[in-house]
Amino acid sequence: MENEEKCAASLKAVADPLRMRIVRALQYGPLSVSDLTLLLEQEIGVVSHHLRVLYHADVVQTRREGKFIYYSLNEEIRPSKRRGKRGLLDFGCCQLDVGESEPVG
Repeated sequence: MENEEKCAASLKAVADPLRMRIVRALQYGPLSVSDLTLLLEQEIGVVSHHLRVLYHADVVQTRREGKFIYYSLNEEIRPSKRRGKRGLLDFGCCQLDVGESEPVG
């Protein structure tokens, strides 16, 4: 039962179109809130809110570098590069193909 609840929370977190865009952007590596704000052309408060949702669902993880916090996909669900499919997220209970976006930068 516990695994199903975690899986449902993860899927619910990525079900939003903007959060899906955030996940796609993070496929290529860690980004700060400022980076994502510019990339997605959104307000910083909006991006921060969606990152918080993804963080609490364990979809993304953080790393502090000085005064900046960088977000990246959680190591446990990171797209499998071995299969040649960058956009495939593995939640344990299921896999989700979020597709690929253009590399950032």
